[in-house]
Amino acid sequence: MATLIAGLGAAAPEHSIRQTDAAEYVQGMCVATPQRRVFARSLYSHSGVEKRHSVLLESTNNGEAARQSFFSPPDDSARLGPTTGDRMDAYRAAAGPLADRAARAALRDASLAGADVTHLVLVSCSGFAAPGVDVALISSLGLPPTVSRTSVGFMGCHGALNGLRVGDAYCRADPRAVVLVVAVELCTIHYQYDWTPERIIANSLFADGAAAAVLRAGEPGGAAGPPTIAASYSEVLPDSLDAMTWRIGDNGFDMTLSREVPGLIERETGDRVRRWLADAGLAAGDIAAWAIHPGGPRILSACEAALGLPDDALVASRAVLADYGNMSSPTVLFVLERLRRAGPLTPCVMLGFGPGLAIEALLLR
Repeated sequence: MATLIAGLGAAAPEHSIRQTDAAEYVQGMCVATPQRRVFARSLYSHSGVEKRHSVLLESTNNGEAARQSFFSPPDDSARLGPTTGDRMDAYRAAAGPLADRAARAALRDASLAGADVTHLVLVSCSGFAAPGVDVALISSLGLPPTVSRTSVGFMGCHGALNGLRVGDAYCRADPRAVVLVVAVELCTIHYQYDWTPERIIANSLFADGAAAAVLRAGEPGGAAGPPTIAASYSEVLPDSLDAMTWRIGDNGFDMTLSREVPGLIERETGDRVRRWLADAGLAAGDIAAWAIHPGGPRILSACEAALGLPDDALVASRAVLADYGNMSSPTVLFVLERLRRAGPLTPCVMLGFGPGLAIEALLLR
């Protein structure tokens, strides 16, 4: 028996904003000097993002400015924007409905109902509430009240891979298990007003979204069947603890992303991933599809260089970055779902990076 990824689903908020308009918006929020304005516009234009979705938007900018009322222009009374408490109120209101949409899509894809689910794994790093999104999903999806719940919290962009690993363990322990893994992030509620290059980079990349996967035990169906989870890999790189951080501040959660991250990934990832694949009897050239989390264009380029990938290997990752931005943990599942639609999926490597700097990977057969 193997753990099958029997269903996938993804959901984005209703409204979106073009990156060109987001670049203009930032000018009045956290960019003060002409030099900084030029730098911010350059960052936004080279982000690889064309459009992003947010639960805070009240309209989509189809020919007119996208509207939102959550963030007011900075002044003496709100110099750094809404408080963390205000932002958590926004999370509580919007995270559950968005997660519900992704979960319903995954259950439909697996031809299962909420009542069939035995285990629920919730992944999120952008908000906290108790009772939380997991409890809301029990009600909205009709899950059994006895469903076993696990929360994977504050692990960042690779969190969905951790959630899938937990689901795999449940399926291996109990062949009757049906595990619903749901990743939901509302990154835009943590928009930062203050000027630092790291904050402007984060503001230019992050977006909101949710994705889900249904796991169950079963016999592998070959190339035509659902992919199976064959192996996993996890490592925190040495001397990297300041490369990427995600901390709770008084005005939202503060992301720092060092400019050294792409170089660190390029230097440290290739040999580690190749050794892990060799343990499974594979080389990088044997991999049919790469579902790499699109943390940004430089990170994707660093992965290509580290692993010696062909030019077209990360088309799906770049397309998701362009269409949705970096949604943190759900993003790699958006990439996997797009790869599944495009053609042969396995063997597939799912790869993501997060605070630490940590590497997480899954091998699908």
